[in-house]
Amino acid sequence: MAGPNVHRDIASGKRAIERPLVDPRQGDVEDDASSTIERSFLAIAGSLLAEISLPKLLFAVVLSIVLPAILLGLAPLVATAWLAKASASIVELGGAGAVLILLLVAAVGWYGWRPLFRAAEANFWALNALAVQPGYALCREALRHVAEKSLGDRSTVATLARLRAICSAAAGIVVCALAGLVAFLVWPATRWVGTLADILSPQSLIVPTLANAVVVVSIYLAVAALVWGVADASMKQLRDFRTFDSAPPGGRTWRVVHLSDIHVVGEQYGFRIESGRGGPRGNDRLGQVLDRLEAEHLVEPLDLILITGDVTDAGRSTEWAEFLDLVGRHPALAERMVVLPGNHDVNIVDRANPARLNLPFSPGKRLRQMRTLSAIAAVQGDRLRVVDHRSGDLVQTLAGALAAHRQKITAFAQTGSLRLSRALGSVWNDQFPMILPPATADGLGVAVLNSNPETHFSFTNALGLISAEQARRLAAAAARFPRALWVIGLHHHVLEYPMPVSAFSERVGTALVNGSWFVRRLDAFAGRAIVMHGHRHIDWIGACGSLKIVSAPSPIMGARDDEPTRFYIHTLAAGADGQLQLLPPQQVDIAGLKIEPGRANPLA
Repeated sequence: MAGPNVHRDIASGKRAIERPLVDPRQGDVEDDASSTIERSFLAIAGSLLAEISLPKLLFAVVLSIVLPAILLGLAPLVATAWLAKASASIVELGGAGAVLILLLVAAVGWYGWRPLFRAAEANFWALNALAVQPGYALCREALRHVAEKSLGDRSTVATLARLRAICSAAAGIVVCALAGLVAFLVWPATRWVGTLADILSPQSLIVPTLANAVVVVSIYLAVAALVWGVADASMKQLRDFRTFDSAPPGGRTWRVVHLSDIHVVGEQYGFRIESGRGGPRGNDRLGQVLDRLEAEHLVEPLDLILITGDVTDAGRSTEWAEFLDLVGRHPALAERMVVLPGNHDVNIVDRANPARLNLPFSPGKRLRQMRTLSAIAAVQGDRLRVVDHRSGDLVQTLAGALAAHRQKITAFAQTGSLRLSRALGSVWNDQFPMILPPATADGLGVAVLNSNPETHFSFTNALGLISAEQARRLAAAAARFPRALWVIGLHHHVLEYPMPVSAFSERVGTALVNGSWFVRRLDAFAGRAIVMHGHRHIDWIGACGSLKIVSAPSPIMGARDDEPTRFYIHTLAAGADGQLQLLPPQQVDIAGLKIEPGRANPLA
């Protein structure tokens, strides 16, 4: 028997479906659960507090912050107690016994210092990235925000640059003073020398351990903040790029398409995390972008299509499948495409629930990393190379480097085994940076970086960081081509833009935490490189000294289906002085889709 909304046409025998009360293709409020466009940060934070798993959060905080702090505070007490006991034992043994003890200690130190050092280093930098360096960045950007707001429309490029430098120095001084005050107040509770009795009754070490940790971190923060403030104030400040270069007569040029933040979804009518129902449905807009690029390529060949992260909306397997299917329809574009990971590809725990978090040993994060590596290798595995950790040579292709792990990766994708997750622990970081070598000694190369740190919480997924090891490998790879020009691609913007923002939340938590340090590391390229990134979804071109920095707008986000978007094709040129020149870009507009009544409500 037919229901109230279904009837059968007796003449044709066909069944007609009437308009539903709620059209599922239009979405509903659940699609706005994590949308920063449709909901305020306060509303999202309220949902987070109501839904978060407090035991899981407590365990994660203990593992990520409290445990590293305890290790820092406990280390001097245990070390001094052990040395005192070992010294007494050696004195008692005397002669051959003392020599044997010394040899044993030397052997343990020789073979065991490396893993111990790595463990201490990992814990120190985990604490640094989570609780120390962001404090300085927060203070610096708060001062800049207040100062720029007070300056209003009276600012000039030179005035803004001086203001940013002064705020950096002031932030360093303020944080140094506050951290020094904390260390001074906590110092009476510290104790730096331990005894065997302390080790036998560990409860007596709780207070001095925590006090030691607070003092160590505070002293480090005081010194580091002062160093960061002076370094940020004395470096060349970021500024808008106002004068493009002219095409050199007879010189080489490269046409580079810069796409970013395409946020592919896995459903035909799916909405994105950030935009919710305020953004586009499905992947039709990306199809338009690729069709337009195909047409542009036929008119004037493209040399490189760089997608600087957030290829997917949440790193889901269906999203990567949609992306590979779309790119597979354009083989000429795929041959020129280079892809790198964004925070949405690896750091989104749950696209519908920002309150959910993964524990540090959870296989969820590793699974997203392996999905991303697999998809990236499918696009560029035979063209890009990885840097040998010891020599800095570009020996293996990405596909070759991953071949040794193929069985473990496929088995892990099927089972999600914790054992396999640990076994694949270093595979992700080992592949970065990926290098597309220049065709000639003075040609154009591409360096693909991973700027996503190890975060396990959807609400704080946007953090950016370039590791010291990755920067070292980049320098080693570039040294193999001293005359080459470089496109350096990463997802996060290296520094906060010198442009007005409507809300303080737009300044903090999205740029590289160590961006100013990384910019100074790029001084070695001396005008031979251009940095291309995404993450902010806006177009902006600037410079920091001789280093040019280009941000890509999202051709997908920030507009509904019927509104236009854009992206850019940049022309890079080799200057006569061996510098990389940036010519005026070509803006490519993508028209909005006209929503026909039948498409807007296909069930009607």
